[in-house]
Amino acid sequence: MPPTPEPDEDDLDAVPPPQPVFHVEQALLGALLLDPHRIDDVSGIAADSFSTTAHAALYAAISTLPRPDPAEHAKNTKWLDHVLTAGREQARGLTATYLHTLIQVCPWPRHAPAYARMVEAEHARRRLLTAAEHLVHTVHDASLPLPVQTVLAEADALTAVVDDIANRFSPRSGVLPRTPAPPPAAPDHTEAVEEEQLLLATATARPDDIDAVRWLVPDDLTLPLHAGLWQCLTTLARRNEPVDPVTVLWEAQQRGLLDDGSQPGEILRMLAEPAGSVEHWGERTLQRSLLATAEHTGRRIQAYAGDPANTPYQLVVGARRALADITAVRTRWQQATAPLRCPPPRRRPAPATRAGSPTPTAAHAARPTRATR
Repeated sequence: MPPTPEPDEDDLDAVPPPQPVFHVEQALLGALLLDPHRIDDVSGIAADSFSTTAHAALYAAISTLPRPDPAEHAKNTKWLDHVLTAGREQARGLTATYLHTLIQVCPWPRHAPAYARMVEAEHARRRLLTAAEHLVHTVHDASLPLPVQTVLAEADALTAVVDDIANRFSPRSGVLPRTPAPPPAAPDHTEAVEEEQLLLATATARPDDIDAVRWLVPDDLTLPLHAGLWQCLTTLARRNEPVDPVTVLWEAQQRGLLDDGSQPGEILRMLAEPAGSVEHWGERTLQRSLLATAEHTGRRIQAYAGDPANTPYQLVVGARRALADITAVRTRWQQATAPLRCPPPRRRPAPATRAGSPTPTAAHAARPTRATR
């Protein structure tokens, strides 16, 4: 067995120094140990608001034990001994020396409410970060039988955290996080490309079915070329113009979609291989878009909450703006998967009109309209 090297003194530098909130927690606990009656001035926090087990155990002991008589507390350490005994039930490493250290490092006990507000703000940031991490993890969990429903439930849980923070720290208008949002993650194109190609080809072969997926928008498709071709298809269908691979290719040229080097022959071959139904491939595409939006939203909020310079006000504003993207896609998903959907109205050519009195047919059609008002 090779000899175990002795630890180098420089290895101690690898231990990260305590974050500012650690010192804030020390100051708050020191204030409460020195003047236990100041617990009445502290609100908005609980034992789990603290960043370490020792600090959480001490706060739980301070807030639950009967308060000492001020005069007696100034003469002896009996109450501090009770706090230490109770705290050791949760954090065995606590010592009397550490309690005295907390008292010594507290600048001003009367500032306890301000210290508590800082602890509450840091706890809010950690809660938001944890909820955002859960959302991103859920998006990537391939074992979920109902991924969309589970991801939306996590998004609701994240929204609840944001709402709770907003109730504690009312957002200020116009205060955005200083942290830049991360770019969207690169999607896995393998399955997406194949399914989007089938969507485009099937919609080209059955343009009358495009109205049934009006909830699908070009941004739901992963590739810019596919998004542009879907816009070509919806535009041609809306204009009641002929739809086939050639007309779609021509529309794509008019929109500059071939400027990226896409070959016309490849587009024609892709659009000539329909399979399945437009609605099926549309729902698959929308599901992928919803999951991608949820991931990007979670990563945005992770970035905001991971920056300790952002205040709770900024976190609320930034998180709500990010969550609005999920809400928009969720609304379209509900439209796509509603159990009872009325079939879209068939497109009819506009009737020819001419000057003069309305025809008897038009007058007959107008009467029921007036009767239903």
